[in-house]
Amino acid sequence: MMRIITGKARGVKLNTLGGLSTRPTTEKVKEAVFSMIQFDIEGRRVLDLFAGSGQMALEALSRGAKNAVLVDSSKDAAEIIRKNAVKTKLFSNVKVIVSDYKSAILKLKGEKFDLVFCDAPYAAKLTSDAVERVLIAELLSDIGIIITECDEKEPYEFSSLNIRKHSKYGKTYITIYDKIN
Repeated sequence: MMRIITGKARGVKLNTLGGLSTRPTTEKVKEAVFSMIQFDIEGRRVLDLFAGSGQMALEALSRGAKNAVLVDSSKDAAEIIRKNAVKTKLFSNVKVIVSDYKSAILKLKGEKFDLVFCDAPYAAKLTSDAVERVLIAELLSDIGIIITECDEKEPYEFSSLNIRKHSKYGKTYITIYDKIN
């Protein structure tokens, strides 16, 4: 069961996609991520590139983020995200884009985001490419943070990002990157 941990929508249970097409972030990992970025959420713009159920962006909104753009290539996932946004009463701050991450990044060029969640399907090995494309499109604000979730032991290196934290939770590695200005 997934739920919103804290904030305006605290305790709301979220819908998830059935089957094996998505791998939701575990509650333990989500708690760890939000503990690491707790002072970087209030009033921020969020981009969730592989949104699934939308739980990461919705958690950020519940904790005071300004708005969120959630991207997923699955129409079924987009429908779940919309339902969860309504259920949490956070729908007015949510924009859902049904698209692959590459096309979505191109569509979003010119916008700036303060928090970018990148939890690509592990087997597809898209994390590095997705982060690189966010940087090339200049979507990250000057105070921007990118949070990646993957199964790679070593963190990816990017010339314009500093690694704030790299931690392992079970089989999952979380890396928090800060923009170098």
